[in-house]
Amino acid sequence: MHRLIRSLFRFCALAGCLALPQLSLAEGSDPVTVGAIEILSGPNAKYGVSIKQGFDLGVEEANRAGGVHGRPLAIAYQDSAGSKEQAINAARQLLGRARVPLLLGPTLSTEMFAVAPLAIERKTPIIGTSTTANGITAIGPYVFRTSLPEADVIPVTLRTAREKFGVKKVAVLYGRDDAFTKSAYDVMKTALADLNIEVLTTETFGAKDTDFSAQLTKIKSLNPDAIVVSALADAGAGILLAKQALGFPASVRVIGGNGMNSPKVLEIAGAAADGLLVGSPWFVGKSDPLNEKFITDYRAKYGADPDQFAAQAFDTLKIVASALNAAKDLTGDSIREALLKTRIDGVMGAFAFTPERDPAVTSGVLVLEVAQGKFTILK
Repeated sequence: MHRLIRSLFRFCALAGCLALPQLSLAEGSDPVTVGAIEILSGPNAKYGVSIKQGFDLGVEEANRAGGVHGRPLAIAYQDSAGSKEQAINAARQLLGRARVPLLLGPTLSTEMFAVAPLAIERKTPIIGTSTTANGITAIGPYVFRTSLPEADVIPVTLRTAREKFGVKKVAVLYGRDDAFTKSAYDVMKTALADLNIEVLTTETFGAKDTDFSAQLTKIKSLNPDAIVVSALADAGAGILLAKQALGFPASVRVIGGNGMNSPKVLEIAGAAADGLLVGSPWFVGKSDPLNEKFITDYRAKYGADPDQFAAQAFDTLKIVASALNAAKDLTGDSIREALLKTRIDGVMGAFAFTPERDPAVTSGVLVLEVAQGKFTILK
């Protein structure tokens, strides 16, 4: 057997094979290693680090339960640093040299649009845990995601704001340079029209902008009931601070997309974040035995509370372990087929993939409000 494997390596090196023939999952004792591309450095590392911590906790739980057919499960990480080019290079490393059977990530939708075609070319399943932009799974048949699309979350948040706080007229502010923030804006635009909420103005900002006073000064003059914002964490926090500095009435809330559903926003913005509304499929205070155990284990390992991104990553590892245990072998088609059939009970709730490889989470969307520096369930 070893002589045969060495011969196959020599043959593929000469012939330029895309992938080696896969061994049975039950063979050997070496780890079954999947790849992960996450933002582990740079301005948006707050997302990637949370995701990595969720993955690592999930790996520990999977291995306590026996791993994958008795073999340990492991993750080979690559840092994209939020760069599409670096994410592409990371994917080439993991798919080409490391020949991983499955990819996790990347963190942002912009990166996924760049990386997913490489995974599809090699028929390797790729699972986004934080990629909520429209069109992610439409990239191709090997693309999955475990994060609820913004199209499922934002309309609920806006409807709740209208019903709870009488929001009838808003200003919209979004990042124009990122696939995620642009996609979320598209969802916001459609949802606002469907809810008959008047849009007084739509303003934009660039990825490197840190001064939002011009846009917010114009918005303040129009006297909106709320400001609807599609931004990543740093920009979102900056908008909240600028809004406070300009003396907006406390009744004028910011309604954010998924990018603002991060403790980092609260850390940066402080008291200026109070009143922020975001939608989420998960909350740290959710009363459920699986969730409570996850939070206890996470706190013990990391000394802090998890966020939505860590929770989604933790459940994703449970999904991956279940699918790998059900797959016939480590080929992409076998894993893809197993993923489509996977059903788990996780910290996010009961989970399955739709035929389009999006999440079919039955637990619904929670609307969270920031009060006294903390996310709380809006009551």
